[in-house]
This record gives sequence, C-alpha cells and structure tokens, in this order.
Amino acid sequence: LKDGCRLPDYLETIALLAPLLSFHSRMQVHSALVLLAIMTGPLAKALHHGPAVLGRYTQMTRTCMRASLSMSSQQSAKKKVVFLGTPEVAARSLERLCQRASEAGTWEISAVVTQPAQMQGRGKAKKLTPSPVAAAAEKIGIPVLAPERAKDEVFLETLEELSPDLCITAAYGQWLPKRFLNCPRLGTLNIHPSLLPRWRGASPIQRSLEAGDEKAGVTVLWTVAKMDAGPIAGQVQRPLIGDEKAPMLLDEMFTAGTDLLADLLPAVFDGDCAPESSQVQEESGVVAADKISAEEAQVSFGTNSATTVHNKVRGFAGWPGVWSWFWVGDASEPGRFKLITTRVADPEEIPESSWGKQEVVVLNGRLLVPCQVDGSLLEVLELQAPGKRAVDAKAFANGLRGEAMRWE
Repeated sequence: LKDGCRLPDYLETIALLAPLLSFHSRMQVHSALVLLAIMTGPLAKALHHGPAVLGRYTQMTRTCMRASLSMSSQQSAKKKVVFLGTPEVAARSLERLCQRASEAGTWEISAVVTQPAQMQGRGKAKKLTPSPVAAAAEKIGIPVLAPERAKDEVFLETLEELSPDLCITAAYGQWLPKRFLNCPRLGTLNIHPSLLPRWRGASPIQRSLEAGDEKAGVTVLWTVAKMDAGPIAGQVQRPLIGDEKAPMLLDEMFTAGTDLLADLLPAVFDGDCAPESSQVQEESGVVAADKISAEEAQVSFGTNSATTVHNKVRGFAGWPGVWSWFWVGDASEPGRFKLITTRVADPEEIPESSWGKQEVVVLNGRLLVPCQVDGSLLEVLELQAPGKRAVDAKAFANGLRGEAMRWE
C-alpha cells in the first residue's frame, strides 16, 4: 500500500496465481484480499488509482472467493450453511456452531458474511479493524464476505453461486433483501434474544430489562422481509430475578439460542422443521424494541422511581450506561455520576426526616437515594465519579469524608 504504483500489478498477479494455489493457501489469500478491499476503497484517491483499479480489484476478489468456495463445496458433500453476524456475541455463536458442525459431521459453515472493517482506536493507534466475526472466521479458516450492503450485486452473485442449503443470522446488522432470502434452499434462520413477538427490533434484551420483565428468552425464527416477524422454529426462556444486566444476559441468550438452533438442524435438513410448519407469531403480542440512544441515559430522582432507575441501570449496562447530576460538598457545579450497580431498597431503612430533601443518605457505608416521585428508595452499590474509575459504595462513602451529596 505504501508503493501505490505497484498495487494494481500485485493484485493482478494474485488473481492469476489463485487457481494454482492449494485450498488452504487460497483461503489465506482471500483473507488478505478482503482486508485490501476494505483498505483500498478509502485510500483510492490518496493512491491516485481511481475507479478502474477498484473495478479490477473487485473482479479479482470475486474470482478468488469463488475459487475458494468452489473447492470447499467439491471437497465435501455436507450441507452448506452460511453464517451472518458481526459483534462479539455473534463470533461466539459462530465458534459454537463450528463445534456443533464438527460433532454432527453432516453440515458445515461454508462461508461467513459480516460487516466491513471499521476504523477503531484514537490518534496514532487508530486502525482498520475487522469485525469480531471476521476475526473468528479467519482464525477457523472459513471464507469471509464483507459487503458494504447485503444488496450488493457482487455479493449476491457470489452467494448464489455458492448455493447454500441454509443461512443463519446472529446480530448481522443489515437488512436482507428478497433476493438474498430466495438464495438458500431451505431458508434463513435467525437467533433473536427475546420471546417473540415481544420485543421485535434492535435492542430486545435492553428493553426487556428496562421494562422489568419477569422472564427473558431467545427465539430461533425463520427470516422474512418484515423485521423479526417470521415463523418461530423454537424458543428457550428463563426467569429473571432482578439483578441481571444486559451484557451478561445477552451472552447467555445467544449461547442458548445457538445450541437451540443447532438442535433444530437435523429436523430442518430432513424437512420436518420448515417455515410452513413453524409457529406463526401473534401480531397482537408485538412490542417494539427500539434502538437505544445516548439521550435516554440520564435519570432524575425527582421524576423517576427507584424501580425505574434500577431497571434502566440493568438494561443500559455497558452502553450507554445511566447517569445523573450530583452536587458534592460545596462544589460550584454538579458532577455527572454514572450509576453502575443498584438495587431497590426498603424505604423504612432511612429516617423519616430524610424524605423531602434532595440528599443522598450515607448510612454505614451505604448510599441511599430517596425518590420523591413515589417515596421509593434506591441503593447505589457501585458508581463512577467524573474522570474516576468505578468504585463500590463503601469506598465512595469513605472518600466523601463527611461531605454532603445532593442530587439535582
């Protein structure tokens, strides 16, 4: 890439040699080409190559990928499955599915589809980073496709030539066009971390915890054009005790959903589990799981109850988190404190004189916040002051050294 004038010749040489390479070497070459594709696009103007080189590169990538996929399909009579996913939870699902495929011996993950690499880091450390799913696939040795959009012509042509028996999606992050859905012979199964039809949308676990649901679960469903609306192939549910947080529960649900899907595959391949024989969702039970925004992270103890704040802390754990303004001592302005872990306490645990004030009650190393809206009491177990690391309540209370703390 530093020597831009030779990049086109380098890529063309790879394309000519690709058919002569072993399958394993071809897979390694393809992995390098995927990264070059992602890097060459943003750098095209800087390298002064223009559209012509990018066009030749696209054709070379397609040729190399097709050769890899063709060799893979020729070497195995197993059912071909294409996996689509992007984040870390999906990477763990991919790894688990590969393990289950090895145990079954009748199907395999033939290719992986993921979002393109993104720039990550700050300053000089900023670099182009493949998605966790791409990294996992490269480590396992599975060909990777990373189209900008799932409707890209080259991507769809490549997928159609692979002719998969089944596609599996797990937090892929892109809308799938009708042409894609028509590609796999048996259809596309999706792992969705909620008890559908409740919580259709982008943030099912977060919204479920925020709402204070008494149970959570995961659904394996057939993908249709309408988001999360396809027939249900299977579900797993678990009770919630009230202290679960979104990151942990999301991991748990994707693990359970992956195993459920793998358990269903023999029936899927035999034709006993199909869209027409699966459970139709009741539209009357649909609840939307809208995407979370950073603007939702602020809470106020004057307008929110202890239960509301506690459930939001659970649901918004990780990102975007939950915060509120607090005054400490004689500070000239309030600080933005992040609430990490909380619980709903018994209002009788604090003196009656503490009510009606906007003060945090510090009692034996505990931080108790009276909520004026309904007379409920929130205990803050862990918090993070501005510019500081997160600490437990006792450590923070000791650091106050008798100073008062008030919420705004």
